Parts: sequence; structure tokens; C-alpha cells
Amino acid sequence: MDVYEEVRGLIVLGTYPAGRPVTELELCERLGVSRTPVREALRRLESDGLVRAARRGVTVVELDAKALRNAYLVRASLEALTAELAACRQREGELSPASLARLVEHADLADQATRQGDLVAGVRHNRAFHQYIGTLADNPAALEVLERIWDQITVSTRASLTAPARPVRVDEEHRRVIDAITRGDPQKAAAHAREHVLATMSVLTDQGEET
Repeated sequence: MDVYEEVRGLIVLGTYPAGRPVTELELCERLGVSRTPVREALRRLESDGLVRAARRGVTVVELDAKALRNAYLVRASLEALTAELAACRQREGELSPASLARLVEHADLADQATRQGDLVAGVRHNRAFHQYIGTLADNPAALEVLERIWDQITVSTRASLTAPARPVRVDEEHRRVIDAITRGDPQKAAAHAREHVLATMSVLTDQGEET
């Protein structure tokens, strides 16, 4: 058992929401493991910015408004980079038609779930769409940092999850990114990816909604 991934999953999937105190003993009993791997997992999660040390164990971190905005700004820059790199690889003939079709499928699933009002599935598929662009970029360092930022944003915005105010606009933004990558246009791909993340940040900041 990978205790780190198990505890991370409990946090990111909402079993332990933002602000929730968690003790080592509780995790040991839940996972059926000793304190040593739990302690190591919590150290890593603290480094990831998902928990902070408390009097007894840890507390799941909730980013304040400024920290959340900063996380989105970093995400915007990194997703611009991964979209640019993916488009460069497409221009060089390194992406297969199947991989591009898979990217479209992720966008389709995100749009379908959102329009059907399945917010949890919508968020999951939306994240998968962006993660897959990171995979197509073939830059593990960027994808690793993005994963950490996505985790922080997911945990901190779950409580305000409501029906998105702009489902059509979100899908249109996804399609623009896909089109630029498919055409092998790095500049357009980066610009569209950055604009999409910043638009999402603005909606969240202004209306308290995750889209």
C-alpha cells in the first residue's frame, strides 16, 4: 500500500475536507498501518501544501483568497507552457491521431458531465483534460507541479462547488486549445490555455464558483 497516495486521495476526493483536523492515530486505524508510514505521508503532504501541522496531527489546508489567486496564476503559466509544448510536438509530428482523439474525448466527457449537472464528474473530467495536455507536452517536471497545484485548488474550492455559470464558454475555451494544439500552433495554444485558466480564476473570485 502506498500510504501517501491513500491519504492524498482521502483529502483530494473530499473524505477529509478543507479545515478538517486529522490525527496519525485516526489514519493508522483507517488504513491498517503503523505510524511510521503515516508520519512520512503527512510530511510529504505538508510539503505539497495540502496539510499543515496542528497541535494533534495535521489540518487540511484551505487556501485564502490571495493564496488561491496565486495558485491560479501559477497554474495559468504552467498550462500555457504545457499547451505550447504539446503544440510543438504536434508540429514536429510527434503526436499520434489517437492521442489527439483522446484529448477531444476528455473535453467531451467534461462538457457532458457539466451540462448534465454532475458537478463532481465534471470537475474530474475537466482535470483529466488538462492533465492529458500535460502528458502530451512530455514535460514531467511541469506536470508534477501542476498536479500539486490542482490538488490545492480542488481541496480549497470544493465547499463552494456549484453549477458553473459558463458551461458553454468553458467548452468553447477547451475547443480553442484543442484546435491550436491540433494545428501545431504553439503561440495560440499557450495564449488560449492561459486565457482559459485566468477566466476560470475570475469567475471563482467574483462569484465563488468552480467551473
